[in-house]
Order: sequence, then C-alpha cells, then structure tokens
Amino acid sequence: VINAFPFVEQSHITSVAIVRSDFVQLNKTELNSKNIEGMRSVLETQGVQDDTVNYGNNYPQVHIHEGEYLHNQGYRGQGMTIAVLDGGYLNYLTNPAFDSVRNSHQILGTYDFVMNDSSVNEDNSHGATVLSMMASNRPGVMVGTAPKANYWLFRTEDVASEKPIEEYNWIEALEKADSLGADMISSSLGYYVFDDPQFDHTYAQRDGNTTSITIAADMAVKKGLIVMNAAGNSGNAPNDTKYILCPGDGDSVMTVGAVNTSGVIAGFSSWGPNGAGRLKPNIVSVGAAAVYINSAGNIALGNGTSLANPNMAGLVACLWQAFPEFSNTDIMDAVQRSAHMYANPDNRYGYGIPNFRTASSILQTKRLENDSLLTSGWIKTFPNPFKQIFTVFFKAPSTGRANLRVIDLNGRVLSEQNIDVTQGNQYRVQMRPAGTKRFGLYLLQYFDGTNRRTLKLIGL
Repeated sequence: VINAFPFVEQSHITSVAIVRSDFVQLNKTELNSKNIEGMRSVLETQGVQDDTVNYGNNYPQVHIHEGEYLHNQGYRGQGMTIAVLDGGYLNYLTNPAFDSVRNSHQILGTYDFVMNDSSVNEDNSHGATVLSMMASNRPGVMVGTAPKANYWLFRTEDVASEKPIEEYNWIEALEKADSLGADMISSSLGYYVFDDPQFDHTYAQRDGNTTSITIAADMAVKKGLIVMNAAGNSGNAPNDTKYILCPGDGDSVMTVGAVNTSGVIAGFSSWGPNGAGRLKPNIVSVGAAAVYINSAGNIALGNGTSLANPNMAGLVACLWQAFPEFSNTDIMDAVQRSAHMYANPDNRYGYGIPNFRTASSILQTKRLENDSLLTSGWIKTFPNPFKQIFTVFFKAPSTGRANLRVIDLNGRVLSEQNIDVTQGNQYRVQMRPAGTKRFGLYLLQYFDGTNRRTLKLIGL
C-alpha cells in the first residue's frame, strides 16, 4: 500500500538499534507539503469522504476500524485517562502535534522511572511517536484516535541497555497509573531477551502466567483497567523468537498485531499463540506503513506493532467513553467480537480487525437488555443463584461514590468495590466474592451516602 503513494520510491523495514524490547521499527521518510498533496490524491481515489473530523493523513488508519463512527458522535476520549508506558517522549513539550493536549491540560503528568525524576521530554522519541497515534490534533494534517483523552506519560524503558529492572519499572508505572485512576494502559514495549542471557524469557515462560511483568498486567485487568500491549516485531525471526513477547502473552492483556491499511498482516508482526497455546495476538491494527508525527513535528511513515497498539488503544478509549456503564472486560469482549475473523481466529491476526460500529452495536444491545432488567427497580443482580461470580446492574439514584459489598450472614465482607457514579447513568459491576460456600445465603449491600439497598443472593 505504501508503494502506491507517489512520493515513495520503495518501502522496507529498517534495522533498529533497540530490538530486545521490540521498539517500533521506523523508516526515515518524512512527508513534505508536496508529498502530503500526493497522499491526499491517493486517499481521494480510495473514496475518502469529508467527515466531522478532518483526520488529514490519518484517515485510512481510523477508517479501517470505522473509528469515525464514534468520533462523529462526539466520542473522542473526553474523560478517559490513558497511561502510556514507553522509553521517552522527546520534544513533547514543543511538538505542534501536541499543542491541543498541552493547552487543554490533557497531559496530567509525567514520571521517569529509569532516572527517578519527573522529566521525560529529553529522552528517546519512541514514546512521542506512540503518543502521536492517539493524541495528535492537527486537523488536515493528522488527528489521532483519542485526541480529547487525558494522558499520563511514564518512561520505564532504558534504551541504552536491556535489563530485568526495566520490567520492574514497567510494573511500578502500572501500579502508579492504577493509583492515579487511569482507565487504560497503552504499552508499546515487550521483553524476552536481555543483555545477560540468564534472564531471557523462553517461549515456554511466555505462557501468560510466569513472568512478573505479565502477572502484574493480568492483575491490573482484574482491578478494572484495560491493558493494551504491542505484540512485538519478531514475526520474521526464526524458531521460538518469532512469538509474542511479555507482557503481551498475558491471558487478560489485549495484545495488538500489525496490518497495513488494506488489512494485510505485516510480516514482522509477532506470532501467537503464547507459550501455553492461548490465542494471540487478540486483534490487529495499522502498524505497517503507518502515518505518525515524529519528534520534529513532521508527518512520517513507520512500521511496527508499537504503532498499531496506540492506534487501537485510542479507539477503545472512545468506545468505553460511549458505554461507561460496562466493565473493562465487557469492552474488550465487544472489541474482539466485532473483529472480522472472530468466528475463525488464527495465530497471525488473532480475532482480526475490529470494527467500532459493530462493537457499538454489540454494547447497545447489551444496554437495552440491561434496561429491560431494570424495568421493575433500579438495582438487580444476575445470575442469582450464582457460581463464584455475578453482575450487579443498577441505575444510579444519585451522584457520588457508591459502595458495593457482599457479606455473609455473620457480617464478614467477602467482596467490596467503590465506584464514582452519576445520577441516572447505568452501571454494570462484576463481583467475585471470596470464601463463598456452596448453597450459601449472602447479602449484597449498596450505599451511596443517601440511598441504601440490600439484596439477597444464593451461592451454588
């Protein structure tokens, strides 16, 4: 596809200095004004129409997922918080691509877990490249997939070396993001080979349950975050080195492979399954001949799942914004079900290319089902009786902080969640009580400071 552009003589995946953490592989092509006009003429022949958002060069990367369906309804990431974990954000303070997010105070803060200071502007450019896929907002040039979201920028990767400490930097940043109330993690890093081979992760260890970084990622999902990670760029490597990296091997991690704008898998995109045979990657997005904005503020082209992951993460954030009552796992499930190969997934595409019009339809159907459950009251549980896990549906009677807890007949708290709610909005919360016994009677208690309700539950 990239060769169709008149300003490109040839395309190739260039070598990279950092391969062990699978940084994005970037070519060095920058697009000048003449080249941009050439690209526009190609886009016009592909039937690109004027939209509510003037994406500029980013239109094909959004349209392959019908992401404009959400954007045109006003869902552009407002109120969503994405923590980006990467290797540096060179010139983000001056890059015109980020003028909008800077001026609107959408960058909530930064921290360098490598150097233990707050500055990330002078480090490697990889994170800024990743950020441009989501946060850039230059109409007519490039508008990213979540231009109105809020961002935390965390540096966890030291590009000068490859040591296990970097995985623990990543874990520390993940914990920080959770404590700050982030909704999502976008990580374009992956690990399996280190400077000291004794620390390498074998394919068998990339099983979703072994490495510390993967265990932490899965735990974050259980706490309610969506964790999205690049699949890796080792697809052309021999033997076991071609497979998914950590933490992308995680059972609960949404791992993203790379295709071009025609939907053809990139050869470099790492293979699944994980070391335990679980389907990976989960989905794919544009990462081959992908358009981004570089640290100099210019449009450029690059290759790597590091680009595919944020392109998808921004759209997932917009979907969750549109359906805030659903859990992280509900959102991820809808995204996967919307993908073009959901019925017949494989180890290259996973479930395939998500479609956000379809994902919205899936969640809208669930929303209507929830409405029908609440016709006779403002709070319900399902299923009841339950085995291990059940879901609470409720329409918030007032705005504030709601406490949901499950107790046994002795008053012992078995499960508890606190969530911020807005009056009239609907919510769907999964509860997994610890220590429940077969055929037991339990109580679900709801309290928001004003309203209180107690429901009986039967455990099977």
